[in-house]
Amino acid sequence: MKLFLFHTPEEVPEQGAPDCAIAIDVLRATTTMAAALAAGAEAIQVFSDIDDLLTTSETWPTDKRLRAGERGGGKVEGCDLGNSPLDHSPERSGGKRLFMSTTNGTRCLKRIEHAPTVITAALTTRQAVVDFVLSQQPETVWIVGSGWEGTYSLEDTVCAGAIIHGIIAATGQTFKDLAGNDAAIAAVSLYLQWQDQLLDLMHYASHGQRLLRLNNEADLQYCAQLDVLNIVPRQHELGVLGL
Repeated sequence: MKLFLFHTPEEVPEQGAPDCAIAIDVLRATTTMAAALAAGAEAIQVFSDIDDLLTTSETWPTDKRLRAGERGGGKVEGCDLGNSPLDHSPERSGGKRLFMSTTNGTRCLKRIEHAPTVITAALTTRQAVVDFVLSQQPETVWIVGSGWEGTYSLEDTVCAGAIIHGIIAATGQTFKDLAGNDAAIAAVSLYLQWQDQLLDLMHYASHGQRLLRLNNEADLQYCAQLDVLNIVPRQHELGVLGL
């Protein structure tokens, strides 16, 4: 198994495809997706474009859908929800399809959607993702951070490092065995430095500071949790994720 890390969708190679691709957007899309499915959402359908989301969701019964749109950290007009994991509960999300478009995370998913296996990861689901990868034993894994509008994000890289570290710890293999590129090694170093201070890291991260300016401390606290959900969101058809 070889693990490659790409910090943003723009870094993903144009040629080739991995056996397994993992999308990460800790703040907040992939954390929210896991929270929605844990709350009983039927599935999550992702869109890069808000207009496409609104048009497609019109074909779904109103009592069986939720529209989640976020741009710049705020909720998009015409949508029911923004992009907070705290929006989801069994009462609100149970049995409904979530039609979702965010600034960064859904764009990341669209970039890797043609891989044979596509999953999402967050700090909240880290161990479940490690267990999934080990059970599948893909030959090549691309871990792709969402970043922020094409730039690097600390929180996505620390999550990637947590996943890679978990695989190393479980298998006893070394970087020489597992690391497909230098970024994978650097991500583990970041995780080992901050593993006991993940919320502090969120506060230092540029996107964490954006969310704090929007009074979203509660979201940061939720997103900084490690291994609290034993689920792995997985793409079952193009652009549609479930359990």
